[in-house]
Amino acid sequence: MMNKYEPLNLYTNFAKAAEKFPNKSIYFDEPLIAFPELQLETTYLGCRNALIERAAQLHQLGVKKADKIIVYKSAKFDTYLLAVAISYLGAVPVMVSPHLPAETIDIFVNRLDQPWLLFDSETNHKSNSLNNLPDAKLIEVEQLILNAHAPQCPQEELEKDEISYMTHTSGTTGVPKLIAHSANSMGWRTKWQKNIFSMIRKKELVAFHISPVHSRFNIGISSLMAKGFPLLPIANPAKENVSRILTTYQPRILETHPNHFVQWASLAREQPEVFASIKFYHSTFDAINKETMATFLRCSNSKSPVFLQVYGQSECGPMIMRANTKKSLKKTDARDMGIGMPGLTKVRIVDQEGNQVGANVSGNIQMFSKGRALTYYKEDARFKENVYGKWWDSGDYGSKDHLGRLSLHDRQVDLIATIESSLAIEDKLLDAMPFLDEVVLIRGVDGSPQPILAVNEDKEMDWEQWWKNVSDLPHINEPIIMKYEDLPRTATMKIQRLEMERSLKNN
Repeated sequence: MMNKYEPLNLYTNFAKAAEKFPNKSIYFDEPLIAFPELQLETTYLGCRNALIERAAQLHQLGVKKADKIIVYKSAKFDTYLLAVAISYLGAVPVMVSPHLPAETIDIFVNRLDQPWLLFDSETNHKSNSLNNLPDAKLIEVEQLILNAHAPQCPQEELEKDEISYMTHTSGTTGVPKLIAHSANSMGWRTKWQKNIFSMIRKKELVAFHISPVHSRFNIGISSLMAKGFPLLPIANPAKENVSRILTTYQPRILETHPNHFVQWASLAREQPEVFASIKFYHSTFDAINKETMATFLRCSNSKSPVFLQVYGQSECGPMIMRANTKKSLKKTDARDMGIGMPGLTKVRIVDQEGNQVGANVSGNIQMFSKGRALTYYKEDARFKENVYGKWWDSGDYGSKDHLGRLSLHDRQVDLIATIESSLAIEDKLLDAMPFLDEVVLIRGVDGSPQPILAVNEDKEMDWEQWWKNVSDLPHINEPIIMKYEDLPRTATMKIQRLEMERSLKNN
């Protein structure tokens, strides 16, 4: 079912959903610092009323239409709710990961010309150590909510093509860039997402643990609410908490980052009943190996569970999709990302000169998306470096087969000379050795393939299995073992490979 196109204003979308589905439930696994009145359970309507109150409190402090507000706080659902409250004022939320250092925030402050900054106890120290922002522009969430009885103010809206929302790139190759989105660009992304959700007839509980500062979050939540799904945002991804929450609420749909699925796979193997209620799994941001997908599908008590894998990028939104089942996975190459959505997204493969290549020939992946972002804020020249007319160079490397299915090999900057696809080898090794929680292939000091392994905390390294499984691969170095939590990651749990390579060279 193709949904009609509508520009996305975060607050307007939220308000329409609250009017149409006022009693739809939203559950939380822990209290929200910025919205304590919601406790652990609320409704669409209860949330909307609280949003209007937060907007009034921000307005009383001086926030006005077109102001930019950096949202720099603990990664919970209230991060998104604050963004919606900011959009009510016609101001621009700038979504920033709490993991970013103060030095990066200072750079953002300079780019944004004295924005406001919203922070909480988790980011308090870093926020108060900024060099470039006066104290008068700092808003502590815990203090904001004490500003009771602020007079309600009217909703303000920006023009549909104006910058109305910003996220940032992962920063895997340096200082993150600020990605600018408009109501129109985000609207095309929600049309893509709503087309997917329209395939799910029953509006049952959706659980998710994804980064609330990523553009994926606002697109996903806006689309789910427009369709009237009850929501279960999970703030704490620890296995004990995931087990408790999923067992208690028994959602029908579950989305998280690929690396969290990998991390939760041992829980799925040991306690499959935790995931028994799930019929639809959803993963985006990165590729995921076959055995991890199969592990979760085997847990489901549904007759026909589905693992939907989506390939996309912050600059273009969701792009390419593939629905995997227990049966299809047996003959599927995990590098096969699937196809685009007709009329909305597609990809092509080009050589180093930008010429389109034939089927099954590897090259640079370029994307066409109606939902492409506007620019990198104050870095338009850097954005245009990747623009080829209607096409966007993704920075990824891969190929398309004669049916148009995309195969993802690697990031262009991560290519290893002696290996066609490090991602394919990582998949193979993770599939074969469930005692491993992570396998990362990077360039060693001399450029040769260097594996980094994280062993599951409840298991031991099985060296016999390791050497057996790498015996038919191109030469790779003896692996380095690291703790899972010590692997450098982005806000969406992607491995920072270049950072790991730098660390190797400096040791």
